[in-house]
Amino acid sequence: MRLKFRPVDGSFYDLFSEAASHLVVGAGLLAEMLSNGNDREAVAQRMRDAEHKADETTHAIIRAANSTFVTPFDREDIYALASALDDVMDMMDEAVDLVLLYDVTTLPAETSEQVEVLQRCAELTAGAMPGLRTMASLDEYWIEINRLENTGDRSYRRILAGLFNGDHEALEVIKLKDVVESLEGAIDAFERVANILEQIAVKES
Repeated sequence: MRLKFRPVDGSFYDLFSEAASHLVVGAGLLAEMLSNGNDREAVAQRMRDAEHKADETTHAIIRAANSTFVTPFDREDIYALASALDDVMDMMDEAVDLVLLYDVTTLPAETSEQVEVLQRCAELTAGAMPGLRTMASLDEYWIEINRLENTGDRSYRRILAGLFNGDHEALEVIKLKDVVESLEGAIDAFERVANILEQIAVKES
């Protein structure tokens, strides 16, 4: 049985939990941005602030990995997990920014399902991060994330089919496609987070 060393202060676990908590905030702001009757400029600014805080946490994780002799799990996995979490936030921020820049007023109805998937993925990820300490019960997390990713894929395909059915002007199609692709990218990034956690758990078992 190989010996496993863990940093006494547990800072990596706290930082990953912090990174996941930013995603819950980001998903909430995304839902707010795509609902009616909100000040989109204000929501977009709050999203930029949230994305900046997420970046700071990512940098803190990288600094800790670079300055800690013994890490809780493989350094490469720490970098990969931090990057994947950051990618989720970046894609959600991109979607919010595009809605504002393109002045999108109406989105396909199925977009709400994509946002619901993102909010659920964010909640599950925030709930799973404390499990990194013991690697316990994480299998339920990545199974559910993969199921949600499949749900998001189906919504994405339905949205694309609707955009190209001839009822939309070409410029509108381009704008809406960019937004829904950002949402799809965020969902895919959540799946990468789950896959990385699964790889870490397998190595540590």
